[in-house]
Amino acid sequence: MITNHQLDIATQKISENFNQRPKDAKITLIVIHSISLPPLEFNNSYIEDFFTNKLDISKHEYFKTLEGVKVAPHLLIKRNGSIIQFVDFDKRAWHAGKSIFNKQPDCNNYSIGIELEGADKIAYETRQYQILNQVLSILKSYYPITDVKGHSDISPGRKTDPGPAFKWSKLT
Repeated sequence: MITNHQLDIATQKISENFNQRPKDAKITLIVIHSISLPPLEFNNSYIEDFFTNKLDISKHEYFKTLEGVKVAPHLLIKRNGSIIQFVDFDKRAWHAGKSIFNKQPDCNNYSIGIELEGADKIAYETRQYQILNQVLSILKSYYPITDVKGHSDISPGRKTDPGPAFKWSKLT
């Protein structure tokens, strides 16, 4: 269920990386992303730290490339299936960057971003697909969602996630 644009089954961790959607924007798109921090490492709190602007860049050499970057999805689904919400759904989370879908630019204006803890070429966990399907069902019952696409679909040539390891056939 969704209450005040928050998913009831998610842990809330507030990010400042959002702004207001354009007036009269309808949420019609869900964008699936993937992330691991450091790359190809899982089961730590670095992703949450990154999305809440608390990432200590001294903890890993790779983190220096993220210094000053301010991004956040609406949701993160971790490898174990836990869900963290960073931005309320009625807000414009900064997840898609330069993007276009159906000739409509700036997908952040009309989409919900869902990050999966993962990497392009590493299999996602069965539990992640189960939770993702549950979340998609809830979101589709609350918002006029017409499409679910990967970040690579809306930012071709710039982004590759969720990558070839993501099995679209597992979405219901």
